[in-house]
Amino acid sequence: MVALAVLVALGGVALAVITGGRPAAPDGNAVTESRIRDLAAIAPVVGRSATPPATADPVNPENAAPQSPAPETPASQPSGTPGPQGADSPGFTSTPPRLLVISPSTLTEQSKEDISRLKYVQKIDSFDGGAVKVSGVGLNLLAVDPARFRAWVPRAVADQQEVWSALARGEFVADSSAARRLGLVLGAEYQVDDGPRLRAAASAALGLPGVDGIVGEETGRRLGLPPGVALLVHGPEKATAVLRARVGRLLGSGSQVVAVGGSGTAKAGTGKAGTDKTAPAKTGTDKTAKAARVTVGRPGSYLELYRASAEVCPGLSWTVLAAIGQVESSHGRNNGPSSAGAQGPMQFMPATWKAYGVDGDGDGVADIWSPYDAVPSAANYLCANGAAQGGKKLEKAIWFYNHSWSYVSKVLAISRGYAAAYP
Repeated sequence: MVALAVLVALGGVALAVITGGRPAAPDGNAVTESRIRDLAAIAPVVGRSATPPATADPVNPENAAPQSPAPETPASQPSGTPGPQGADSPGFTSTPPRLLVISPSTLTEQSKEDISRLKYVQKIDSFDGGAVKVSGVGLNLLAVDPARFRAWVPRAVADQQEVWSALARGEFVADSSAARRLGLVLGAEYQVDDGPRLRAAASAALGLPGVDGIVGEETGRRLGLPPGVALLVHGPEKATAVLRARVGRLLGSGSQVVAVGGSGTAKAGTGKAGTDKTAPAKTGTDKTAKAARVTVGRPGSYLELYRASAEVCPGLSWTVLAAIGQVESSHGRNNGPSSAGAQGPMQFMPATWKAYGVDGDGDGVADIWSPYDAVPSAANYLCANGAAQGGKKLEKAIWFYNHSWSYVSKVLAISRGYAAAYP
């Protein structure tokens, strides 16, 4: 494991760059496989390692090693594991970072004291950090004490109990932008090169440039992350430039001092992005379709998720949702974006997601990348187009999902196969 490295380019500062970009994924509608997959086998498997799809074969995405396509397993917190209190609880003080300092070695107590005494510095805290590799691809991680680190994240993240429960369980919380860029699948396990497996349990918009995710301190020690090499500095936003210059002079050229996004960081969300599939159908049912929230929870497999999501539209068979999920993304194996801009496990376009996306797991955000939101949103969209009525209405609703009658025939054929396999 190596310490975090910071690269300066074009006037911007970023942590060690991930080698290679995420390849453009083929359009979700181009999936031609028609055989029935075993949905029960899509549940997360303990001990299974998964590889980010961009790393296995960056030239030919179709040759990429399969990744676990399952949605995240329920993040039930052990009864004896207390998590951080909400951001509005007594004693909580949000201190959005103005600077992220990366040192080539552990910062000395004297260095930290000197920084804390600088004019405008109101608070500092140091954390372990470093770069690990998964299938040769670098991930920049911080290892944190949740009770201390919670004050440094946006309030929406501070209130996201799933994040802090994951850290308490020794799991990995990905930065939401890194999760999208690398195609990380929540609930999947990733084998660290020459290290342990890490389960990607949650994602959140951490707002720290170049940081791909966080783990707990004990997990950081297991990964061999160097201690005390990262420092967060809080002070008045208007003094960020002055603080950066003074901290840089104090530490010298061996360290990197990164300005963190100011008010934009404080307003960042929890790793939920909104985007989508086909243009909204003109059905006159928009008020019904725009319901902001439905409740399906966080089932442990796609099979259970499809069944729960079908209840959003009484009369719609879960097998239709499963068939669309297979054709669009092979149950989360290829979440896009497609050449047309469709994204997520159910391949929505942004305009359609804006109208029909729902919050299925009750976390307060409708996220196109989350299967817990995307699958019930697909049910919502189909229902708005008459799918619950069956027959020709169902066929037309599927046609609205993808304007192709061959697509409709394919979805219905796969649906019948699922009905036979899972009576």
